[in-house]
Amino acid sequence: MQRYILEYFGILVGAFVFTFGLNNFIIQNGLAEGGFVGISILGLYLFKIPVGLTFLVLNIPLFLIGWKRFGREFLLKTIFGVVAVSVFAEITIGWFSMGVEDKLLASLYGGVASGVGLGIIFRYGGTTGGADIIARLVNHYWGWSMGRTLFMIDVVVIAFVAFIIGKEVAMYSLVALFVAARVIDMVVEGVSTSRAMFIISDQSTLIAEAIHDQLERGTTLLNGVGGYTGRDKQVLYVVVSREEITRVNEICRQIDPLSFIVVNDVHDVLGEGFNPLKHAKN
Repeated sequence: MQRYILEYFGILVGAFVFTFGLNNFIIQNGLAEGGFVGISILGLYLFKIPVGLTFLVLNIPLFLIGWKRFGREFLLKTIFGVVAVSVFAEITIGWFSMGVEDKLLASLYGGVASGVGLGIIFRYGGTTGGADIIARLVNHYWGWSMGRTLFMIDVVVIAFVAFIIGKEVAMYSLVALFVAARVIDMVVEGVSTSRAMFIISDQSTLIAEAIHDQLERGTTLLNGVGGYTGRDKQVLYVVVSREEITRVNEICRQIDPLSFIVVNDVHDVLGEGFNPLKHAKN
């Protein structure tokens, strides 16, 4: 029960942050968004229809279509997220107005606020419906990737923005969409502070022992075969903090200067020495 309360509260907070940025940066400066939110903003500009009302009405048919296709928990969280966004879209109008009149600044800060809000919603298992549900349905029935469908919907909406409001507004809106997408990734996946290292060496066992002793990090030895030599190799896999990369490199240099090392960014490292498993996203 506590988990569900936390998740729904998180969705509520995310909806507030999203709509606050929407009203105080995007709409206040005559900019637009992608997806169903973008359509709702166009309805406001052209016909003075409240954003929250249009957004809710557009999503109702999708709830009915997706009821049998998606799980009960997913749909309940989606409905909760849509209603929260619709309500906060009206409540946050004029709240703590930032007074930003520069369209570039508005698109940047609007993108950050949208990204943080949506990222929080996604991190707690919710969605804001709309294009997301359409993308899931298209993926199920026609096999298109969700990313491709979402991108196409955003392109169509921004094209309408360019045609109806103007090309300059559409370009600023694209900046906000790009910033929001990057911020969503950071919120959902976390800022990468850990690195995964693959070390290929004839002295992998000795290197692993040194890492155990000096860094107190666990390692994994994988069996591999050299593609050129055909010889059996052991590949050492270890996850370390960003600050420990230099120490691992030095260990490899001392034990086997011919080591081959690959370093990758990783996200959400769970387990001993990193984030406890009990904090994993559900």
